[in-house]
Amino acid sequence: MPEPLSVIVPTLNESRCIEATLQSLQPFRQNGHEIIVADGGSYDNTRAIAGPLADHVTVSEPGRARQMNAGAAQARHEILLFLHADTRLPATAVDDINTVLASGYLWGRFDVHIVPGDMLLKVVAVMINLRSRLSGVATGDQAIFVRRHLFEAIGGYPEIRLMEDLALSDRLKQHGRPACLNSRVATSARRWQQHGRLRTILTMWCLRLAYRLGVDPDKLAQYY
Repeated sequence: MPEPLSVIVPTLNESRCIEATLQSLQPFRQNGHEIIVADGGSYDNTRAIAGPLADHVTVSEPGRARQMNAGAAQARHEILLFLHADTRLPATAVDDINTVLASGYLWGRFDVHIVPGDMLLKVVAVMINLRSRLSGVATGDQAIFVRRHLFEAIGGYPEIRLMEDLALSDRLKQHGRPACLNSRVATSARRWQQHGRLRTILTMWCLRLAYRLGVDPDKLAQYY
């Protein structure tokens, strides 16, 4: 039997997409995996929609890192998986994760596929996956998973307003490189659609560079 997962979904005013995302997770839930929605104080009906489709809906102060830590604190299982509200897991996710963790990895992520994806966004996805393999750094869009004892040992997500996934990856890399799964999660193109493809790419490059140069993530969040 595969080890069960606790899937933690951070939300903030996600009423437009949360139902579809949680519906896609119901087959996992029916097989004993736990779904936790970690809400940051939505003022739409996100929590009302999520309630029947999740095992727990927890509310914390807003901030994705803070929310995911709050969700992890509610988790019952040893394997934690952090899933964005606009991202879908592949059907093979449980087996894929169990296989790599059983082989000795302590954490990892999936390759990402952006939908709907034009040629530019297909290139973006390829570059995200390649960069992750080379650097050992995972992004939230790639559905990071980690053994709970390690997550707790490193203090969870650093509670910063931006770049929390990079900061978490840096902590986790001290305990081993990530398992980089070839199976793909499907994440929404809405960010690129709303703000423009090239503008979003350039903005993210600049923010990541500024973070690596030591700029305060709270200041960077003002430009995100």
